[in-house]
Amino acid sequence: MRALIAIALSAFVALPAAAMAKPSLRDVQEIEDPLFAVAVAKEVSDYCDDISPRYLKGLGELRRLKARANALGYTDAEIRDYIESDAEKDRMRAKGEKLLAQNGVDYGKPETFCAYGRAEIEKNSAIGVLLRAK
Repeated sequence: MRALIAIALSAFVALPAAAMAKPSLRDVQEIEDPLFAVAVAKEVSDYCDDISPRYLKGLGELRRLKARANALGYTDAEIRDYIESDAEKDRMRAKGEKLLAQNGVDYGKPETFCAYGRAEIEKNSAIGVLLRAK
C-alpha cells in the first residue's frame, strides 16, 4: 500500500511540471517572428549593396528578444542552444528563402533583393524598419 501511495504521489507531483513544460522558442511567436525579421533583413542587406542594415536597431531588437525570452522563463543556455542550433538555422533559412521567393526575390539577381528591401522599408514592416536605403 505504501508503495502505491508513493507512486501516486510522485505521479501527482510530476504532473504540474509536465503541464508547465515550456514550448520550443520556435513556437513562441513573440520571439520567433521578430527574430525571423532580423534574419531576413540581414539577408537582404547582404545581397543588396544599396541597402544597409540598421545595426543598432537590430541589436536592440535582439537584446529585447533575449530579455523577453528570459522573462518567459527561458535560461540563457536555452536561448543560446536555440540560436546556435544548426537545425534551427536550417529551418529559419528555408523559411526565409520561401518568403523571399514568394516575393519575387531571386538569389541570382541582387536587384530583386533591393526591390524587396525597398518595398519593406516603404511599408515600414518589421523587416523594413531594420533596413536603410543608402
